[in-house]
Formats: sequence, C-alpha cells, structure tokens
Amino acid sequence: MIKRTLCIESPCHLKCRNEQLVVSYEHVKGYEDRAEKTVPIEDIGMLVLEHQQITLSHYLLDKLLANNASVVTCNETRHPSGMMLPLEGNTLQSERFRAQIEATDPLKKQLWQQTVKAKITNQAAVLKKWDIPHGYLTNLAQQVKSGDADNYEAQAAAYYWANLFPPAWQFFRRRDGPPPNNLLNYGYAIIRATVARAITGAGLLPTLGIFHRNRYNAYCLADDIMEPYRPFVDVIVRGIIDNTSAVDVLTKEFKVQLLNLPTADVLMDGAKSPLMLAAQRTAAALAKCYTGEQRRMLYPQMP
Repeated sequence: MIKRTLCIESPCHLKCRNEQLVVSYEHVKGYEDRAEKTVPIEDIGMLVLEHQQITLSHYLLDKLLANNASVVTCNETRHPSGMMLPLEGNTLQSERFRAQIEATDPLKKQLWQQTVKAKITNQAAVLKKWDIPHGYLTNLAQQVKSGDADNYEAQAAAYYWANLFPPAWQFFRRRDGPPPNNLLNYGYAIIRATVARAITGAGLLPTLGIFHRNRYNAYCLADDIMEPYRPFVDVIVRGIIDNTSAVDVLTKEFKVQLLNLPTADVLMDGAKSPLMLAAQRTAAALAKCYTGEQRRMLYPQMP
C-alpha cells in the first residue's frame, strides 16, 4: 500500500479520533471558520509539520508511530529540522539488530561499494536526461572498489555538480549555500525521512551506518542508504530551474513537487515502482545482506 505524505502549513490542532488524524481549527484565532479535516492514520506514511503554531496530542503521536509513520518537524524558515520514528518497527527486530551490529568490515565495504556505484550510475542518468556528457560518471561507476577505496563518490560529485545546472547559475553544492541549494535541502529531507521510515520498518537501527559515522547523528544508516535516491531530487530541482530562476523562496508549488517524491515512479529490477515502496525493498534487501541471506543490495534506477 502506498502511504500518503501530509504537509500541514497553517496553525491548527492535530488530534486522533476513531483512528483518524483530525485537523482542527476550532480554537485557532482567525481560522475558526475552517472546517476540520480527517485522514485515516493507516494511510499516512509521513507527516510534515511546517507551521510553528501547530499543536498536537500525544495520543495522535503514539498512533502515528504505532503505524510506522515518520513525523518531520520544520523550523521557522519552514525547512525540516527534526524527525520522529517508531522504536519498534518489525517483529524480527532483535534478531536483525544483532546481525547489523555484528556485520563485518568486509561486508560493510561491499555494501558501500554497491551503494556508491548505484549513486554514480543514477547521477550519470540525470545528466543524460539533459544531454550533458555523462561518460565520465558511467566509467567511474564501473570502477568503484570495495569500500570505495579511491573515493570515486567525491570525484563523481565534483563533476556532477559542476555540470548539472546551467553555467549561468555558477552553482556550488553546499547545505547553507545560495539557491537552488534550498530546494535540494528540502527534497533530501523528504528522501531521508522516507528511507529512515523504511529502515525502521525493516527492523534495523537507523543510527548504525555502514559508512557514515557521527556520534551526533541518529540517522547514519539512512544517510548511507539514501545516497542513490538523491538524484531523484536533483531531477525535480533541475526541472524547476528550467522553468524559472525565481527560486529564492521555497513556494508551495515547489514544495508540492518535492513532497510528491515518495510516490514518484522509479525503476526497481526493471519494473516501475513508487519511490516509497522502493525504499522499503532497499531496506529489506539490506536486512537480508546483514543476515547472510543475500549479497546484493537493491537500489532504484532512473526511469
């Protein structure tokens, strides 16, 4: 089942009634005449809270987490700043935790090799969509070694970002950099939440990465596994700037395009699949790699 991504942009109170998320404006000054809205909790995959005057009940939070929904909070600039996920997401959780913790360095290096190869391959596919020379990336992807010992990921990134956007933008990828970095950041946050949700659903620890290691990062594994998914954000952002150069403000129109990422079509094993389901299959494949049931990761490709 494809889950919905909800984005709440205005002041309101969120609560749970009869297994439904209820958006209520009853006691919100200036919004009292708005009718309440309801959404079945079982339909929600991600809830994005954008406005600083949103309140919600603990009972609703508990219900959302029990249904393996991720809750994303935003700061005063409406950019994602935090995420909440369930502690228990799978009946085989303790067994998979153990396999993940005991994973050997050679196994983790092989998993990272497959991850980097998939990321660079997708980056090459993005450039190809705009008839930008991509042979360099295609060749790099084929040469990635165990653990990406030669750091081809960084070499690919340098070429990719120097060529993805038209020269007039003089683009440099940096989280706090000028637009369209703001659009990329928002899209990556949506992907990160989608992948983190899939990881917990597969009974894995999102904190324990295969490559990323940061004592202050609770989502190292999500940051690893989302790498091949990033180019799906890049495609949308490149499409946006082809139509307008006015991207200083993250408008509702831009956000809608990026919030639709979880339901966007990707190729998985030669067949089309919504990105959210692809992330679940990636997480399930990773769990099987940890337990020794298989050796190959499963990542999406550009349609």
